[in-house]
Amino acid sequence: MKNLSALIAGLVFGLGLVISGMADPAKVQNFLDVFGTWDPSLAFVMGGAIAVTLPGFRLVAQRGRPLFDERFRLPSRSDLDAPLLGGAALFGIGWGLGGFCPGPALTALPLAAPGTLIFVPAMFIGMWLAKNVPMMTRPSPGV
Repeated sequence: MKNLSALIAGLVFGLGLVISGMADPAKVQNFLDVFGTWDPSLAFVMGGAIAVTLPGFRLVAQRGRPLFDERFRLPSRSDLDAPLLGGAALFGIGWGLGGFCPGPALTALPLAAPGTLIFVPAMFIGMWLAKNVPMMTRPSPGV
């Protein structure tokens, strides 16, 4: 049941991205082009998502546990370090240049949106590198 609910949530999310036009990288790039062909529709999509999500989070927070798991799995770290800030900067730069972030990129892949055949493999390579290539700023195990 847990996997089925995750599949349904992912399909609803993907459908929302397609309907709102957010699977089109030009929409995102035009939103970021405030001095050119600015398109405010992304702000309305984000505002609508927040308006739906906030009450949902409040309802879920009142529950003792999730429906399909034994406990809520929320982030426990609150510190900021160089890998987090560097990753956030790279994500933002990639999002601005490519017009995609992971969810819309995977949604746009079957739609054959321009750039997805380059962006998605590059995204997976970047994820693999982040997980498997040691960084100078990370503390070594046992320190």
